[in-house]
Amino acid sequence: MQKLISKQKVSSDNCLMKSKEGFATQLDKKWFRLFVAAAFIIITATACIGSSEEKPVTKTNFMLDTLISIQAFGPNASGAIDKAFERIADIEKKMTSKAEFSEVISINNMAGNDFSQVSPDTFFVIKKGLYYSRLTEGKFDITVGPLVNLWGIGTEEARVPAEDEIKEILPLVDYRQVEVNEQDNSVFLKKHNMSIDLGGIAKGYAADEAARVLREHGVKQGTVNLGGNIITIGTKPNGQLWKIGIQNPFFKTRGNIMSTVEVADKTLVTSGPYERYLEKDGKIYHHILDTKSGFPIENDLMSVTIISESSIDADALSTAVFAMGLKEGRDFIESTEEVDAIFITKDYKVYITSGVENYNFTIVDEQFQLED
Repeated sequence: MQKLISKQKVSSDNCLMKSKEGFATQLDKKWFRLFVAAAFIIITATACIGSSEEKPVTKTNFMLDTLISIQAFGPNASGAIDKAFERIADIEKKMTSKAEFSEVISINNMAGNDFSQVSPDTFFVIKKGLYYSRLTEGKFDITVGPLVNLWGIGTEEARVPAEDEIKEILPLVDYRQVEVNEQDNSVFLKKHNMSIDLGGIAKGYAADEAARVLREHGVKQGTVNLGGNIITIGTKPNGQLWKIGIQNPFFKTRGNIMSTVEVADKTLVTSGPYERYLEKDGKIYHHILDTKSGFPIENDLMSVTIISESSIDADALSTAVFAMGLKEGRDFIESTEEVDAIFITKDYKVYITSGVENYNFTIVDEQFQLED
């Protein structure tokens, strides 16, 4: 989708958080609700730029099922942002599972029959997805497609499937049944009716690629926000770090933060059960599915935020670590180099890995308590 939704210069008293309110007068209510729901991590008011300093160019676009906002500084900022959106559109076209055709859909249509050749982009993301599928022993699994389609959470067809339906589908969710051919970038799903779903990793790749394009076009300071997948480029023009607000997961509407971190050249990605969910007979069924049971994950976590240098890695890890739960997930991240995490539990307690303190982690909502 290439139609530009909004293009604006951000003034000295109009930072990103305030600009969300401005969108309401420019977007129809549907897109505004989607934007608010997508802004999982918020660049806080302290990211505003002084009146004497250079102002950013900010543009938004609806892609990858979310509203994307990119801001950049410098003389080439506007053109660089346009190129970044073109790159995101290219990735979406190749990897979506919600269109008449894509490379991923081609792979799924050939399941059980033959290999399907794909572009280097799609092949890279699938290989990365398989890496994390193996590393997390299926907590993150790119073959979750049949299960995602069965539940349909986030779509008009959302429903709670019967247990026998889930049992019938589960054998199709198995990353070990994916074969890749390095010689010609082809992929084969060994069982009929298997399907790949890159929804848990493609957005991270798109964020990384958008940031790469911006840098290649001379942008040294800026931010990329793909529905909550945040990437910061450099520092703010005044040399200060970007202050990122972590969403209070107990609010269904976004914009209420519970803590902040200060970063440069980092990405933050959050997963939680309240992003998308189905409510039936008073029970909430969220979209993060257990690949072993076929039902939504049940543990004490409300959200997990990953801080790293790679958004594709953070995207996969945020889902996998949420599925692991607090203790296993925290131990897993502590054993992973250059990655940190913030865990929020259902009793308003906050747990962080050792490196988070390096980002001036600060709780700003008194409801939450930092635990050792």
